[in-house]
Amino acid sequence: MMQVRVAGVALDASGQHVLLLKPIDQLPGDGMVLPVWIGQLEATSILVAVEQAVVPRPLAHDLMRSIITALGAEPARVEITRIDDGTFYAELTLLVGGREVVIDARPSDAVALACRTGTGIWVAEPVMDEAGVPDVLTETDASDRLDEFKKFLDDVEPEDFEA
Repeated sequence: MMQVRVAGVALDASGQHVLLLKPIDQLPGDGMVLPVWIGQLEATSILVAVEQAVVPRPLAHDLMRSIITALGAEPARVEITRIDDGTFYAELTLLVGGREVVIDARPSDAVALACRTGTGIWVAEPVMDEAGVPDVLTETDASDRLDEFKKFLDDVEPEDFEA
């Protein structure tokens, strides 16, 4: 397993959201990045957590964090364990009463929760070997992404989060 960090959330050429995970010991533009396609709501939730943006009401992943805490559990780690036919699989490990409980999770949900709790995110090396791509991010790309997210935060309304 290799520990990773959220390097960003981007849009691919077809407008789909892509979570970018990068090994913590690699600099932007070097090494590999793992692209994981996720839904729009999960992308928003991850970006809100990464940017520590204030939202008027708790998002679903804020609720998850509150439930875990209220039950006396603590997130220990998130692991993206495998990729099967283009689908990524993850596990969330919780510490509950001195024992570890492993829960199957979508990578996007597990990462959104990890971003809220400071929980480490890990990727199995075979997953990075199979699905990782060279990181060719430029500073201009990163700046453009940050500007795009700031514009999103300026324009978002509470009603946008209603189901």
